[in-house]
Amino acid sequence: MSDLPYRLNVGAAVFNQQGLVFVGRRADLGDRPGAWQMPQGGIDAGEDPATAVLRELAEETGITNVEILAEHPDWIDYDLPPELIGAVLGGRYRGQRQRWFALRFLGEDSDIDLNAHSHPEFIDWRWVKLADVPGLGVPFKHATYARLVADFASFAA
Repeated sequence: MSDLPYRLNVGAAVFNQQGLVFVGRRADLGDRPGAWQMPQGGIDAGEDPATAVLRELAEETGITNVEILAEHPDWIDYDLPPELIGAVLGGRYRGQRQRWFALRFLGEDSDIDLNAHSHPEFIDWRWVKLADVPGLGVPFKHATYARLVADFASFAA
């Protein structure tokens, strides 16, 4: 596993006017535990992370009316559990190296469109307290989300 590289990725902590954060229920996990996550996605070759996060957010959620509040200063890595190596991320990566952004949602809930892309990532969504996010996701992302709870707390309710 350590011979495989990390996939470059961006993540979006989207805060509404009440300081709650957007989470979506992954289509591929359905009702299973850990199915909720914040939007994230790959960085295309030569793409700037800030451009990538706005593109990925629009593709996964239809959200385009946002302002970037902060870019996390560090790349945050997570490793896939051994049983997922070779089975996800095209089988070419050990995990993801992510650049996270805090964004303020300036639109209305009716602007959110999980079918904005031809292959929807999410089947449901909701606003939650940032502190609740680590317990909603898959276990191998808990440490990443716990770090974001601490580092993006100033944007939360």
